[in-house]
Amino acid sequence: MNLIRNALQTPDGTVIESVSRHDYKTYTDANGKEYMVDGGLDYVRRSAHGDEIDLCVYNDVPHEVQRNTLKWGSYGINGDQPLTFKTIARMDCDHIRNVLDYCKNIDPIIKDCMIEELKYRGVQWSDWGK
Repeated sequence: MNLIRNALQTPDGTVIESVSRHDYKTYTDANGKEYMVDGGLDYVRRSAHGDEIDLCVYNDVPHEVQRNTLKWGSYGINGDQPLTFKTIARMDCDHIRNVLDYCKNIDPIIKDCMIEELKYRGVQWSDWGK
């Protein structure tokens, strides 16, 4: 199993999520305790007060869950926009195909999910075997 979401929910309902290796996030809850999460999809590091809810998801879940969990970061079509993250389910087909065609160091779990997403949508991609 591989991690596809690294997040937790604090007692007041706030969700904090780490999306990349050293993406250290903290939040002070309404109860006054500080919560943290770190590690992106590489490792899970978090606070352990015992009252938080673990929202981690692993790749042993069906594609319908993975497509709404895994995220891809983008700086826009021309690379000049602020970084934003979208779930694979919210990416358009051309964007997914461009990522698969031109991003050679893509995480294999994300790549597999993108390929499955194109199949899920009934879309052809010329490099299925790569």
